[in-house]
Amino acid sequence: MKAFFSIVALFGAALASSAETTNIFERFSPHFSTNTQIVWQAPTNHLPKSFWIYKRLPARPFSAAVISNAIALASLQDKEFPKPSTNAFFIWSAPNGCGVSRSIFSIIPASTAISFSSPDQNLLTNDVPDAKTVSKRAFEYAARFGVGPVYLLPMRVYAASNAVGCDTVLTNGFCARGINLVRKLDGVGFFSLGSGCDDVEGFSVELGSHGQVRAFSLVWPNLERDREVSIASPEEIIGFIRRQRFIVMPEDGENYFQRIKMLAQARQFTITGITPYYAEGTLGETPTDDVPPPIITPSAELDGVADLGNSNVTVRLLSPILSPDLLQSESQKK
Repeated sequence: MKAFFSIVALFGAALASSAETTNIFERFSPHFSTNTQIVWQAPTNHLPKSFWIYKRLPARPFSAAVISNAIALASLQDKEFPKPSTNAFFIWSAPNGCGVSRSIFSIIPASTAISFSSPDQNLLTNDVPDAKTVSKRAFEYAARFGVGPVYLLPMRVYAASNAVGCDTVLTNGFCARGINLVRKLDGVGFFSLGSGCDDVEGFSVELGSHGQVRAFSLVWPNLERDREVSIASPEEIIGFIRRQRFIVMPEDGENYFQRIKMLAQARQFTITGITPYYAEGTLGETPTDDVPPPIITPSAELDGVADLGNSNVTVRLLSPILSPDLLQSESQKK
């Protein structure tokens, strides 16, 4: 079963191995000195005063129309055509030289997900569509699944390179372009890395040579508003940072834990921006048994600058945007 993406999945096994500690964020956030000034300079006039917590409803089968459109988009009309069901369905590739097959098409009603990955990843790289074409076609394909643009937030178009998703050594540096159209709840999008590595709620697609659909994924569970919770104040979010209830986002090609130690030496940490996101589960709670979390909650991506004395370093953090204590007390009322 394809695991649902959540913020904590960025650190998966490492977070799980830290579960015995009081604060599972400690390995992924610097412990600032009491002498470190934490300054809030982020505008907040774009933020709502409260957010809705959503709960996941029981799984439902996809309609015959959605299944038909998915099969057609994957160009698998010559394969078995599944009927709407709550059972998982897979189409497998032909065995390779070692006799191993892999799933190239799947319908997982338990997580309300449909995905496809071309059995031939060694596609030619001629005439890969440009970013504008990829974005336009992504919205057109999403509409075939009954998902309109009002419910989607486009991420930046990415290129699948030699290092990400290409099985061949390429001369032009990439084998496809793709985009994630993340789901929006109340105007707020789901957290996304913006690459083909995501398994976030919404619709994603990659187009290869001559615009051929190389891969796509739809993740769209039934959700329902559960309860409304007030947003944390800037002072409360600064308190989360003081208590190490946040995660430093990793950067490509870095020594992550060395950077954590470096940031701990900051004389001043200035928060310059805040962007709310939804994600499955609750920030800091690790998924169990590959079961989708029962609730959807918001968090915040914070832009910050650490003053190290001789230099300044920009940092992105993931932080709660609701008071964890309030969230817990509200849950106990249910």
